Amino acid sequence: MAGKSGRTIAHVPEKSVKKTLLCWESMLVVLFIFINIFGQGISPNYQASNVLREMPRYLAEMFLMLPMAYLLVMGEIDISVGATVCLSATVACMVCNTGVPFIVVVFTALAVGTACGLLNGIILTKFTELPPMIVTLGTQIVFRGIAEITLGSGGSVSLQHTEGFRAISGRVGGLVPYVFFVLVIFAVIFTVVLAKTTFGRSMYAIGTNRQAAYYSGVPVQKYRLIVYTVMGTMAGLCALFLTAYLYGANTTTGKPLVIKKGVFTAEEKGSRRPMSFHEPLPL
Repeated sequence: MAGKSGRTIAHVPEKSVKKTLLCWESMLVVLFIFINIFGQGISPNYQASNVLREMPRYLAEMFLMLPMAYLLVMGEIDISVGATVCLSATVACMVCNTGVPFIVVVFTALAVGTACGLLNGIILTKFTELPPMIVTLGTQIVFRGIAEITLGSGGSVSLQHTEGFRAISGRVGGLVPYVFFVLVIFAVIFTVVLAKTTFGRSMYAIGTNRQAAYYSGVPVQKYRLIVYTVMGTMAGLCALFLTAYLYGANTTTGKPLVIKKGVFTAEEKGSRRPMSFHEPLPL
């Protein structure tokens, strides 16, 4: 097609099936399948039932991956998300134990996470000379410190009213947890926004050259504030589903964890559902 200048727009060929199958996304799917087959071959404990049982915890942590992708595209990072999850889970458990309706608990966790993300965003947009890693390292210490002070000497809190968290930790057909479907919905939304909207394309512009993006009319600091705030909101959502799996929170919630020992509430002794006592993975 020729324009007024006489130049032609080259036809962009459609992707062939071969290129689609050999793209890196397809290779990730193949690698995922291969790892699962390999795991089943070397360990008798690597079974679908075990994977499905532990799935809610790891799916909850995947909520953090979605806004973090936006930060990485912009060339930034937020290392305080684990502490934000810890503080949100701690406050949510304590509010839940007062006997308020579960919807209040949900809004509390989301509000705490959003406030933490907003604080990060305000500091970074008002003091643009500060690197995000240093700022979020400082807020990480503050957020987890507040959680530790709140939890007191015991260092943990168990849920006394579990009805609401039982509802969101349910499974479809007794196999696939609800959190999987919630995660898929959010993943589609975040992917479409990043790939198909002006806001998403602005993330790439900021990450490529922030100064050029600013002079091109992109509200850089406003978008940074939005992304950090959303990061905090998703951390609050992660805290909700993580609490629903652990039935409590402690000072190590939100860290890279392995279960050290199981502790059970009086209501859970029948189902033997483990509480949240963990230790960090060795480096």
